[in-house]
Amino acid sequence: MAFRLIPREEKFFEEFVAMAAELKQGAQLLAEMLEPEHPVWAKAQEIKAVEHRCDEISHEVLQRLHRTFVTPIDREDIHALLGALDDVIDDIDASADMLRLYRIETVRPAARELSRLIVEACNEVHRGVDALGKRSGVSEAVREISNIENKADGAYTTGVGTLFEEEKDPIQVIKWKEILDMLEGATDRCKDVAKVLEAVFVKHS
Repeated sequence: MAFRLIPREEKFFEEFVAMAAELKQGAQLLAEMLEPEHPVWAKAQEIKAVEHRCDEISHEVLQRLHRTFVTPIDREDIHALLGALDDVIDDIDASADMLRLYRIETVRPAARELSRLIVEACNEVHRGVDALGKRSGVSEAVREISNIENKADGAYTTGVGTLFEEEKDPIQVIKWKEILDMLEGATDRCKDVAKVLEAVFVKHS
């Protein structure tokens, strides 16, 4: 085993796991927001608080990066993973904001299904980030995130088709198309995290 005069700062992994746990919380709140027939608009504020906590973790990671000489993974990989995780909560937050801003009164089934898939994807993101720190189990999480994202693509396509077929009010079509885009986008962002996790794991394995 090589001797390091200056030890690597491993706390980065703890902070990434903490941020991924916040994503799980934000996703769960979004699912709770969309579970009833009438969306629970108040959940948007709770999600906003989660987004702020993610910002705080992100800020701490960047500050730590500036103070640290030897990092556990390459600096560009830390930036990439941090940015990918941040994009997930941003899409979750934006989805909740739209539901409240547009005063959506009735939840469409596709939105509810997508929110549940976002929960599943964020759970796997958390598992993958934790696995990266342990150097084991990353591939399984990455594969599952890809499967969930494929399911989300199908739910989105079906949901948009049903929207255009059933909804006669063009304003509602515009609102819901944008919401469905953002919800599906959150699963895409989870897949982006998976790509970063896989690339980092391969590089350091």
